[in-house]
Amino acid sequence: MTRLFGTDGIRGIANEELTPELAFKIGRATSQVLRNKEKQKVLIGRDTRASSSMLEAAMAAGLCSSGVDVVCAGTITTPGVAYLVRNMGFDGGVVISASHNPAKYNGIKIFGPDGFKIPDEAEDRIESLVLQEQDRLPRPSAEGVGAIEHERELVDEYVSFLIGSAGTALRGLKIVLDCANGAASHIAPRVFRRLGAEVLAMNTEPDGLNINKGCGSTQMEPICSMVRQQGADLGLAFDGDGDRVLGVSEKGEIVDGDQILAICAMDMIDKGELPEKTVVGTVMSNLGLDIALRRVGGRVIRTRVGDRNVLEEMRRRELVLGGEQSGHIIFLSRSTTGDGILTGLLLSAICKYTGRPLSDLASVMEKLPQVLVNVRCAKSVELSRCPATTRAIADAEAALGTRGRVLVRPSGTEPLIRIMVEGEDEALVKRLAIHIKEVVEQELG
Repeated sequence: MTRLFGTDGIRGIANEELTPELAFKIGRATSQVLRNKEKQKVLIGRDTRASSSMLEAAMAAGLCSSGVDVVCAGTITTPGVAYLVRNMGFDGGVVISASHNPAKYNGIKIFGPDGFKIPDEAEDRIESLVLQEQDRLPRPSAEGVGAIEHERELVDEYVSFLIGSAGTALRGLKIVLDCANGAASHIAPRVFRRLGAEVLAMNTEPDGLNINKGCGSTQMEPICSMVRQQGADLGLAFDGDGDRVLGVSEKGEIVDGDQILAICAMDMIDKGELPEKTVVGTVMSNLGLDIALRRVGGRVIRTRVGDRNVLEEMRRRELVLGGEQSGHIIFLSRSTTGDGILTGLLLSAICKYTGRPLSDLASVMEKLPQVLVNVRCAKSVELSRCPATTRAIADAEAALGTRGRVLVRPSGTEPLIRIMVEGEDEALVKRLAIHIKEVVEQELG
């Protein structure tokens, strides 16, 4: 792994790229970056992958060897860890998860005592400490060595927070939950049932290998079918670590992150709760979101892809709502990170107290045709050095004019080039996307 941190922490194939030896070193380095007092206590949570307990143990050992006490919360969502760190007095938090990736991958996300992911400078510091030739970090002995505690009941604090955030009971709603055999499996059904919803839970039996496998927010066909078959009011599909969610209307149609943003923004505007009537999205956010908000005097501010970029812009501008098409939705007045369960609760609550079906709520935004394709590539690709690809992009932009967009970028989490083409003419959009894909494949070999 040439560069440890990507757009969302450290990620790689477990036990090949992300090894326990590396996790141990990361734990030791993290102790120095988080250090803000003599004796620290750090919370670790993990998802349901077979490798997660191995990496949890290695990370905990690294922290303890540097004198840090560790509390292991067991299986819990990423936003669950962020909430507990901020509200239970921890000096930092670690999540062992590769989010939406297949089971062979794993990752490490690090949170500061404020519940926010650590900034770039802190990541750079950890990386430099991990990669140094000789480990010169402190190694206390006797009473100086950190201890490990297991407190599985901490999840109850997070559950209570979620229930209190809904704002209304959900009695009368029939909701399908696809928990992706991930960290939300033992949390989301419990929360929605406590609020009175009739819950049909899918993919809640993780075996270490089935996380995100043909289910969850990356494979929506099963939940769409279930919603239709069961006559449910809506469906909610989470990813492996529970920090994002996609919706399904009562018609079995996908309601993506842009539409969820539009629905929540309109609701907050009606209540006078959306500062400057402004939402933070990314360069991938559909133009339909801009059009919908402009109708009510609002606007979308765009950042680079990645929920951390969205969050940074929200904090800089003191805004409270932002997110990504993929379903990372951030309610900054409630949470320090995207929270799929929280978002699903608030979306369900809007359906409940407005009495409107989700399909009707989603119609506030008309999505422009948008085609997304991927090209496998080496991990480090500089598109600026690809003249044929550059020409193909320029030609596509000229063909679309002012009512369309082209975005070609390397993925921050996988060895892929991601191609997005958007415009009013669906046939043209598809044709241009395929052409750019072919050019990229030819140029990259």
